[in-house]
Amino acid sequence: MTSPARPSSGDFWTVDDLQDLPQDGQDYEIFDGSLLVSPHADVRHGAIANRLRRLLDRQAPAGLLVGQDVGVSAKRSSYFVPDVFVAYEEALERGGAALAPADVHRTDRPFPLVLPIADIF
Repeated sequence: MTSPARPSSGDFWTVDDLQDLPQDGQDYEIFDGSLLVSPHADVRHGAIANRLRRLLDRQAPAGLLVGQDVGVSAKRSSYFVPDVFVAYEEALERGGAALAPADVHRTDRPFPLVLPIADIF
């Protein structure tokens, strides 16, 4: 059995390197070329993220979509998968391996939101 290609010692991880990693129950992200590995979230975490996504989705203005399980990559040496994101609809329609930071709705331009905490937790 051959192991997937890995960056050589001293080299940086890139988004392309993630494609060769096994589907083994771990979450893989990259920060400035360093690989971050963590276990998948537990059921409670997933349920809370899903409830939050549904609440945001119901209140998002036209042109914004709320989602989960999509990566955001500022550059080839950084890649993150947020629990929940709000992105511009045209960015999701373009597709691709990851969203760019400019595709994600910025928190300094919030939309009116009613967030009943009891409904999330």
